[in-house]
Amino acid sequence: MIFLKLIWESVLFAMQALKSNLTRTILSLLGVTVGIFAIIAVFTLVDSLEKNIKSSFSFLGSNVVTVNRFQFVGGPDYPWWKYFRRPYSTYSEYTFLKEKLRNAEAVSFSAGANTTVQFGSNSYKGTNLTGVTYTYKDVYDVPVQKGRFFTESEINGSRNVAIIGEKVANTLFPNSEPIGKEIKIKGAKFVVIGIFELEGEGLFEIASKDEAAMIPYGSFTKLFFVGKNGIEPSIAVKGLESDIGMIALENELIGSLRAKRGLKPTEEDNFSLNKSEFIMNTLGSIFDVISGAGWVIGGFSILVGGFGIANIMFVSVKERTNIIGIQKSLGAKNYFILFQFLFEAVFLSLIGGVTGIIIVYGLTFLQLGSLELILSLKNIVLGLGISSIIGIVSGIVPATLAAKLDPVEAIRAA
Repeated sequence: MIFLKLIWESVLFAMQALKSNLTRTILSLLGVTVGIFAIIAVFTLVDSLEKNIKSSFSFLGSNVVTVNRFQFVGGPDYPWWKYFRRPYSTYSEYTFLKEKLRNAEAVSFSAGANTTVQFGSNSYKGTNLTGVTYTYKDVYDVPVQKGRFFTESEINGSRNVAIIGEKVANTLFPNSEPIGKEIKIKGAKFVVIGIFELEGEGLFEIASKDEAAMIPYGSFTKLFFVGKNGIEPSIAVKGLESDIGMIALENELIGSLRAKRGLKPTEEDNFSLNKSEFIMNTLGSIFDVISGAGWVIGGFSILVGGFGIANIMFVSVKERTNIIGIQKSLGAKNYFILFQFLFEAVFLSLIGGVTGIIIVYGLTFLQLGSLELILSLKNIVLGLGISSIIGIVSGIVPATLAAKLDPVEAIRAA
């Protein structure tokens, strides 16, 4: 109890010292403020960018492997012209894998193209039209806000039905209900049976459901030429949750495709397997580099701020040497003097850190288009933690010197 009381008195002494030298206090905390601001601002920007970009790539799905001719990210040193000689995925391969794979939760087949969707005199150009199989909803998230997804009979019968995005719906039907209305795609009539949930703008407008339309795969092939020298379709396979890293699925998929395509053991694969994790990991490594740059930039500022606090604390010890002698002669313990100056250094650093965090928080209200800055609790705690450490490191030596002063010599210093 006495120990806590002494600590509290040390805190009061430290706060009083900071108030009595307000100008010096403000100048001392500027370095820490700039340093914490630099680090937390970079981390906030990186976190916000990462969240926004990964959201833009959410269409890739999670735990999904796609079969394509090209490798999306990385891959072996392979001549680009050989990629173009590879065969397209086929519908028969899709049905084969759907029946064959045992380590897959679902397999889907799809193809996409940009086109214009019309209703009366209204039209929406640049619509991302996708033709899908019924299992598409089992591989990817298909959020339907109004209406419904396709029935299996509609997919198998290649019915002319469509699900459209929010922007497409608002453009084609500004004052009416889209469900049940007929739209035209390349001259063919399609009945609208559903509206996708609004995704909103992302940093990269890639495959946004707001500007998309979806129809059965069979209906898509009536409008566009799919296959060799035409639109390239894609096979997507969703792995089991128990298959960590989808290793078993990938091995089974490679063996099944090689068997289906009649590849000899000595022949190389004529397909690429792309995981959504490839892109996410690449993005993560880029953001790690940016975060490292933030540490370097902010680190120099904090280092300068730390030296500033240490210098001020040495001056403070010099100025209050007489008071330290009086306190010791009245029975003050060494740790009481130590805590007094250590708390002063920590408070000084924390004030600078909190100020830097407040400035970063103010920046989150700036309008940066589709990029929304978010100051996370993790970054706030990080900023306060760094400030506390800088305060302790900067103040420990001056505080130790003050605690070890001889009371008689300290009083004579007046």
